[in-house]
Amino acid sequence: MAMSGCTDYQAAENSYYRGDYETAFKKFLPLAVQGDLAAQYYLGMMYKSGQGVSQDDQKAVTWFRLAAEQGYAPARTALGMMYKSGQGVSQDDQEAAKWLRLAAEQGFSLAQNYQGYMYYEGQGLPQDYGEAVKWFRLAADQGYASAQNNLGAMYANGQGVPQDYHEAIKWYRLAAEQEDASAQGSLGGMYELGQGVPQDYVLAHMWFNLSASQGGEDAVKIPDAIATLMTPAQLAEAQRLAREWKAKGK
Repeated sequence: MAMSGCTDYQAAENSYYRGDYETAFKKFLPLAVQGDLAAQYYLGMMYKSGQGVSQDDQKAVTWFRLAAEQGYAPARTALGMMYKSGQGVSQDDQEAAKWLRLAAEQGFSLAQNYQGYMYYEGQGLPQDYGEAVKWFRLAADQGYASAQNNLGAMYANGQGVPQDYHEAIKWYRLAAEQEDASAQGSLGGMYELGQGVPQDYVLAHMWFNLSASQGGEDAVKIPDAIATLMTPAQLAEAQRLAREWKAKGK
């Protein structure tokens, strides 16, 4: 059985997203035992994170595997990542790549992005930038911000595709507008150096500022460094733009 559309399932899911994990667990468990794949996946997530139950990676793997073996893409992705990190199972990049590919071929964007990353790093698969670009693009085309950022980096660095700063800007911007901190920092760097866009310290500072406010490690110290190159009026404008961006909830 795939995902149950019954009232019991909706009640369990509602409890989960309210943060009432003990109630969610009690409601998901009988559904999972009956074969509901989404409920099995949620139990895996709850054991993995210790939500409403004692944290237990092995039990998480058990529930993920039950749903993954029946074709549930989120569970296949989660199981792949457990193999990737060695949680509840022996670390095995090849087994991770196997489960991630199954989910990626189902069109699951999270798995597609991870599949691209594994090709990029050569983990469990031969290093292949062209394949990395292929999988990043599939996820990016679905609007997945991390994949958009990764695809932007491939264009910026000329890996698997000809170097193209304009394409890099396009993908960085799409991810940055979804509040991807890494993409915001990268976009700031492009404005700082004038790559694919006219050099603009005001916009560079704005994007670095937005990235740093979300904990973007590469951008934390950069706004202060950029500020030394700016006039007081430019700095005030950059700060105003950043405040307005945050106020819009972007």
